[in-house]
Amino acid sequence: MADRYLRFAGTAPGRLLTRRLGLPQPAPLHRFSPERPSLGGGLLHLTAGKPDLDLAPVLARTGLPEDTGHPAAVVLDATGVRDVDALAEVHAALRPVVRSVASSGRIVVLGSPLDPCDHHQAAAQQALEGFVRSLGKEIGRGRTVNLLRLTDAGAAESTLRFLLSPKSAYVSGQVIETGAAQEADVDWERPLAGRTALVTGGARGIGEAVAATLARDGARVVVLDVPQAEQDARRVAEQLGGTALALDITAADAGERIAAALPDGLDVLVHNAGITRDRRLVNMPAERWSPVLEVNLASMLRTTDALLGAGAVKRGGRIVATASIAGLAGNAGQTNYGASKAGVVGLVRSLAPRALAGHGVTVNAVAPGFIETKMTAAVPLFIREAGRRMNSLAQGGLPADVAETTAWLAHPASGAVNGQVVRVCGQSLLGA
Repeated sequence: MADRYLRFAGTAPGRLLTRRLGLPQPAPLHRFSPERPSLGGGLLHLTAGKPDLDLAPVLARTGLPEDTGHPAAVVLDATGVRDVDALAEVHAALRPVVRSVASSGRIVVLGSPLDPCDHHQAAAQQALEGFVRSLGKEIGRGRTVNLLRLTDAGAAESTLRFLLSPKSAYVSGQVIETGAAQEADVDWERPLAGRTALVTGGARGIGEAVAATLARDGARVVVLDVPQAEQDARRVAEQLGGTALALDITAADAGERIAAALPDGLDVLVHNAGITRDRRLVNMPAERWSPVLEVNLASMLRTTDALLGAGAVKRGGRIVATASIAGLAGNAGQTNYGASKAGVVGLVRSLAPRALAGHGVTVNAVAPGFIETKMTAAVPLFIREAGRRMNSLAQGGLPADVAETTAWLAHPASGAVNGQVVRVCGQSLLGA
């Protein structure tokens, strides 16, 4: 459903009225397209403290030229901030340039992991998180602000490329950590060429968008959905040059059947299948609770265990699960859904280090907020409008926003990103 308020707010009368009444003023977001693949402006590189990382080669490879006037992106290297006094340099560096950042621009603050042996450094670096989240909620004009904690500039290249591109249009107020670099031979234009990706729940909505984006990046996509949706799954697969797999993901042997259907193995496993059965807890019978936990969480645990155990996810592979901000912040009428999606977060955080050590596979999650789909279009008007406006970008996201974030986590060069839960919610004002 079209966001008429967004269109109206962009007109001259709309800008005047929303400003006078103090209403949200959403700006159209610059999202990735083949015609506009980059932000369309330059990069301003600033420092605070005494950083010891050489970022210049990595930033040069983003393709953004240097710009000290009206940049499309600002990168502040605050990895050397080790005490409260150095935080003043963060303020001094960004305060004069914030207004000059272009609409739909990016601010990325680079920090260091918290040092458990130095509470002054830990305090200063944790302060950056509050700073970034607050700036993201006030900067406006479709601009985003994120914090990237890193120890190796090269290991963070795929993440920097993502955050400094239109692909991250609906990702703001996030804290992402990268670890040690993982070797990868990368074609940045078609990074998934020669790789196989399976997307569960891929016949419609967000799953369809994820499948299309992975195919764009070169993957051979397997679109998995329930037998009742086989026709839609085949349609999507045919459009993308992939294959369809009609399978109930809750079947006890689903993992074994997937492995049998893909004897050459998988490079990317995207757990996207999910359902809702909303009702307040006092009115929720077991038959509305159990299916949600079974589809959204239990089936994911079983199939992941089976595929890893069988070696069906290749070394260097990627597992990306779909969580939700409902699992992070809770949502009235969704105790079942919130529990299942919080469980996904627990799965990711526990499995990620063991999957990397034992199988060479990373495990991450995306957590969508209000995304414009057929499901949200059916939500009552006032609830729908609240969902759209209650984030820093004052609008709903698109399935493509979740898909682009998934594609970044699935990227062969994203091996340093592991155990992360990245909200794709425009920086929701609740829980983010």
